[in-house]
Amino acid sequence: MPVAGKDYPITWSQFLDWFHSEESCRTYLVGLRWPTGFICPKCGFLGNVTQSSRGRWVCPACKRQSTVTAGTIFDKTRTDIRVWFAAIWYITSQKNGVSALGLQRVLGLGSYETAWTMLHRLRRAMVLPSRELLTGEVEVDETYLALTERGNHKSGKSSKCNTTKALVVIAVEILQPKGFGRIRVQRIEKADSAHLIPFIWESIDASANIHTDGSTAYNKLKEKGYDHRRTVHLGSDIQAHDSMPGVHRVAALLQRWLLGTHHGAIQPKQLDYYLDEFVFRFNRRTSKSRGLLFYRLLQQAVVTRPVTYKKITGKS
Repeated sequence: MPVAGKDYPITWSQFLDWFHSEESCRTYLVGLRWPTGFICPKCGFLGNVTQSSRGRWVCPACKRQSTVTAGTIFDKTRTDIRVWFAAIWYITSQKNGVSALGLQRVLGLGSYETAWTMLHRLRRAMVLPSRELLTGEVEVDETYLALTERGNHKSGKSSKCNTTKALVVIAVEILQPKGFGRIRVQRIEKADSAHLIPFIWESIDASANIHTDGSTAYNKLKEKGYDHRRTVHLGSDIQAHDSMPGVHRVAALLQRWLLGTHHGAIQPKQLDYYLDEFVFRFNRRTSKSRGLLFYRLLQQAVVTRPVTYKKITGKS
């Protein structure tokens, strides 16, 4: 486990002392990306390499030149790394997240487009494929999210809005005697077994006890080795939000978060990354250290592949 005050700053004042220059930020990134020594991204050479005068590492084996930001979400960015660090600290210190317009105002960025792109790059670093599966008692259900698709995100304003609905599936760990653990949320095209079973298999451990409604889409769960309990709500005196409180509470919080922080104005093709941010925040809601969240997100940022603005907007 990283140590507070040694591996990451504890307060904003300490943050300013640690990352007062561009050089100090890049040095910190080197320790995160190559804690055991430089690793060449081309040939895999591992060892100590002398840094060149231009701030690059030259692999002694294949002679490839590398930088600490190459191949990360900071790749080819024209924004100072010091500004990126401030953005990550601000984003992780806000309990309910921030909008691109809010980030632009706080950091004094020159354009809304820059803040919007930074947020989308960071959202891609909020979830790692190797995360642990959900365990114990897990509720699973589907719900629809109301989205407002706006025409022009560059200016932060809109001249035309279209309302659409997106289908998502939610899985929630149920703690005993009460409370909720971690969650998983994913958009799906259809609420059938072809879409729900793969989500469950990739998100929930086979030892878990799964609780669903009476949909036939979950009938194959026992074939996968899961302990499956069904609750049929049709004609029952027990309301769905009483028999399955976890998924309904998370669904309500998710919709409120989309409307409150982002005013529901989300491009449907970008929804997956907003869901990743919501999961990242929800699963770390009990963390008392904002500095540790800053450290974890930065740690994931240096192992996440880069993405361009054109790719984010689908124009590439």
